Amino acid sequence: QRLKAAVHYTVGCLCEEVEEDKGVQFSKQSIAAISEIAFRQCEIFAKDLEMFARHAKRATVTTEDVKLLARRSNSLLKYITQKSEELASSNMEQKEKKKKKSSTAKRERTPGEQEAAVTENEDSNMA
Repeated sequence: QRLKAAVHYTVGCLCEEVEEDKGVQFSKQSIAAISEIAFRQCEIFAKDLEMFARHAKRATVTTEDVKLLARRSNSLLKYITQKSEELASSNMEQKEKKKKKSSTAKRERTPGEQEAAVTENEDSNMA
């Protein structure tokens, strides 16, 4: 129910923006109808994404599943692809920064500290 209320609230806010921008009015009934349709469509999308993942013999929905879902809307597919690439490059940059930090930290340690760190790491791997 809370999720449905959140969708209704968001649709109401979007309708207000359209009212200001385009100078049109939305009745409460039309906002409720749009909210219901949006909620039902999201349920359909969720089921489709689940089925795409299951068809690929996976338990996790991936960005490729989302792209497959959005394939009929060129602009949405383009947007999702762009955001996906941005996230991927951002993740790669973060991984590289972590690698640099850890390699820099290893170089700054004395030989005795490095040996202790290796031993500590081996102990944690065995546990």
